Amino acid sequence: QVRLVESGGGLVQAGGSLRLSCAVSGRTASMYAMGWFRQAPGKERESVAAINWSGRNTYYADVVKGRFTISRDNAKNTVDLQMNSLQPEDTAIYYCATGRLYGSSRPFVDEYDYWGQGTQVTVSS
Repeated sequence: QVRLVESGGGLVQAGGSLRLSCAVSGRTASMYAMGWFRQAPGKERESVAAINWSGRNTYYADVVKGRFTISRDNAKNTVDLQMNSLQPEDTAIYYCATGRLYGSSRPFVDEYDYWGQGTQVTVSS
């Protein structure tokens, strides 16, 4: 059974930082592309960042480029999202997900099959 568990969310002031972590079990994460997504109230789920199976290629949404960094530790079967210079518009539930086997860093929700339960990130102004 594949399970993803996110951690690290919370409340932070604008300009602050948070580091999200996603622990994967039941699947060798190093063989799969991984992604971070977010969903704000009343909005569709959107891609934030993605990383290919080897960790050599990444994707970032324009709104987070230069502020967020995705990384993976294949030995620990985890994927992290370092978020700096957070703004109120970053407030959302953040989800990690597993993508394609030996896949590239792609932002398309439909290409991800297993999802975590999400972790709330709230940025106050």
